[in-house]
Amino acid sequence: MSTREATAALERLGLDSYEAAVFVALQQLGTGTTREISEVSDVPRSQVYGAADSLAERGLVEVVQSSPKAYRPVSLDAARDHLQRQLAREQERAFENLEALQADDTGVSRTQAVSTLRGRQPVGERATSLIERAEDFIIFVAPAETQLSASIAAALRERADAGVDVTLLTADPAVDERFDGDQIRVVLMAEDSPADYTGRTLMVDDDTVLLSVVTDDEPADEMAMWTAETPIATILAQFVHSGMEAGMDRQEE
Repeated sequence: MSTREATAALERLGLDSYEAAVFVALQQLGTGTTREISEVSDVPRSQVYGAADSLAERGLVEVVQSSPKAYRPVSLDAARDHLQRQLAREQERAFENLEALQADDTGVSRTQAVSTLRGRQPVGERATSLIERAEDFIIFVAPAETQLSASIAAALRERADAGVDVTLLTADPAVDERFDGDQIRVVLMAEDSPADYTGRTLMVDDDTVLLSVVTDDEPADEMAMWTAETPIATILAQFVHSGMEAGMDRQEE
């Protein structure tokens, strides 16, 4: 890695350009005066003082009390630990602020006819949150066992234990084994079932529907649309309900 790349990487970790350049220069020097640091880093000598003192305040360099004054970097392990803790604090602070600003999720869903999202994790998180709202029944189609994350499985079990009617349709026998003993109805679909496709389908209480498809992206990705408490949700729920009933009737023939 070049000094330029190392400097850019440190800037992404929260150091300003002068601080990053001075820290990289000190890795090359070991211990250096402001003049030596300036020569190695091309940072103006007048700016080295402020950057080095700032790094000292951050706990990334030591001030060597000599004449002239010099600076020495802390170990890379110590620097890594310090920056990681600083990033964690900034991340926590940022998301605390975002949570305070975030609109009520239920209210947002009522103002948007249809919402879309992409990525297995976001789709799974949305499915989990919708399942947790269920009061009467849940129909969930997951062709493969891998499409049932731990959070989705836990939410399904929690709602079933609370008295919600939970039906899980799948083409994977492993799903039936996974929920053996739970109060969840698992239906194994035949290969020619209309519900046998690669995406996931979720219907909650006749007024919430999530539909997803697996895309051809590498690695395999997932796109989904969902809607709740809207006329579109009511229409989609009727189609989903009819399709699921037809599929289960065919299973019983």
